Amino acid sequence: MRTDEWLADTRTSYDTVAVGYADFVRSALAEQPYLRAGLAVFAELVHAAGDGPGPVADVGCGPGHVTAHLHSLGLDAFGLDLSPAMVDVARRGHPGLRFEVGSMTELPLADSSVAGLVAFWSLIHVPDEVVPTVLGHFRRVLRPGGPLLLGFHVGDGSTLKTQGYGGHPMRVHVHRRRPEQVTDWLRDAGLTVSTELRLDVDQSSQGALLFARRGDSFR
Repeated sequence: MRTDEWLADTRTSYDTVAVGYADFVRSALAEQPYLRAGLAVFAELVHAAGDGPGPVADVGCGPGHVTAHLHSLGLDAFGLDLSPAMVDVARRGHPGLRFEVGSMTELPLADSSVAGLVAFWSLIHVPDEVVPTVLGHFRRVLRPGGPLLLGFHVGDGSTLKTQGYGGHPMRVHVHRRRPEQVTDWLRDAGLTVSTELRLDVDQSSQGALLFARRGDSFR
């Protein structure tokens, strides 16, 4: 599938389900202490890294719940999402924060412009062959030493999601990946991986958090 095809499908799908998806994730962080703990560690890393506080990007922010949580942890967080309807929902739900439309495949941020970056389950629709490009953009926009936090589904293979979040039609592929594969991609992009946290290890639907940072040099 060409890049413009899967991007268009993803944008249209989340435009369609934006309100239903916001309802679905509204209590996600409140109900998942390990996700909150991961975000707290990320916030601590941002505060400790670089030459002072700076903006933090929540890429694939959806309805803005993670962006808002990062803000509550003292970070200057803003959100980017491919879906204009999702950005509208985020702006209505969190009127004091900044949300913009943008694609992680052509990340509309300047080089070395963010103190940290979170991509929470927003890489799951990106095809394998495009992931290295996306991670290259993540490294490019991070300041030297800036932390990166990725959350994703763990497993093998992909499924086509045709309905969700209120029964609305969708057309997105959901990709599950092994942490070691994502780690290899991060290292190839010039990011140093520090920590892996596996979630729901005894359940069929597993997740993982990977912490990485941009080093000062890249071969």
